Amino acid sequence: MKTFLNILLAFIALFVLLFLLTSLAAGPDTAFRMAYYNLTDIDDYKLFPARKLIASSAPFRFEQSDDPLRVPAPMEGEPLDQILENQRTAAFLIIKDDTILYERYFGGYSASTPVQVFSVAKSLFSILVGRAVDDGYFSVNQPVTDFVPELAPRGFDRVTIEHLLQMASGSNYRQTGFDELSPFSLHPRFEYSPRLEKEITTTLKIIDEPGTQFIYKSGDTALLSLVLTRALKDKTITEYMQEAIWTPLGMEFDGYYTLDHAGADALEKTWCCLALTARDLAKFGRLMLEDGNWNGTQIISSAWVKKSIQVDSNDPRDFGEFGSIPGFRGYQYQWWLASQDEAYYGNGHLGQFLYVNPAKRIIIVRLGRVGDEPQDWLGLFNDLSQNIH
Repeated sequence: MKTFLNILLAFIALFVLLFLLTSLAAGPDTAFRMAYYNLTDIDDYKLFPARKLIASSAPFRFEQSDDPLRVPAPMEGEPLDQILENQRTAAFLIIKDDTILYERYFGGYSASTPVQVFSVAKSLFSILVGRAVDDGYFSVNQPVTDFVPELAPRGFDRVTIEHLLQMASGSNYRQTGFDELSPFSLHPRFEYSPRLEKEITTTLKIIDEPGTQFIYKSGDTALLSLVLTRALKDKTITEYMQEAIWTPLGMEFDGYYTLDHAGADALEKTWCCLALTARDLAKFGRLMLEDGNWNGTQIISSAWVKKSIQVDSNDPRDFGEFGSIPGFRGYQYQWWLASQDEAYYGNGHLGQFLYVNPAKRIIIVRLGRVGDEPQDWLGLFNDLSQNIH
């Protein structure tokens, strides 16, 4: 019993020390959020302040197929439903030519349940940024210091909006390995801080030449959010998303943008924290598949869509270890590019996916958590795309 108590006291002392050190680095309120909320989950939008995106009064609805044989039931000998359930899937949707061929929900989730899509939100935010370019709020070649001049002394006068879109800012933000979980790194601080604008303007700095190296970092999208917020001036990102995208696409259900804190001056966490339903997520895929056009109305320019999903032969970025990953074709304006059929996708923490295959005119949505066994989701999406009738 004495040994157990000593171990318990040592653990408590270590926790208190870690909390105090984190408080000194990031502030006690950020440290408290890290300790209290801990690991992230697909229902996290319920925990933090949020701005609501209101469902359309005239929602767009995909057609429903009455032919269950269009989607192969078994994959590698195992029923598709069983694969999805074993992998802790919450929602899975396959759409071809505006028709839902397959729609399943598990674990208490349904067609009306929003799910936080994590980094898929980056891809959706890119669409909104494209609309902002179309509307004249800024150009991709503008330096970010036109909108966030506080960052000029930290080297950001050489960083353009396009650098942020392409994850090539050269900033000190890191989010792989130890940096993803360490309470002293910027990644969890940006996630949990109630003072996001201050974190962005006082902790980021340039350490590499902008535009030369691809390093995946949510900090670039966070800074892009601040740029857009300041460019919009009299409206929030949520309000702009509502009027420019959400309502025109006829979203069927409400969505939620998580904020760093409650209040009019709050910032949307656009890199991680948009919650929406599987069907409404698929509508963003449909918009991209139709080159930015929605039933005859150009929501974003076709040029923006093309730039977002096609490899640029003049791209100077070094992709490092990403270049050797099977199936990796590149990364453009917050979209991952797959090697099969020139498909592209948004990919989020815990296995959130919005996959678009233009050759087969297929959209696949997968929402959920991580299963007990590794799952090659892109391989599954490709196999499904090749075998759907």
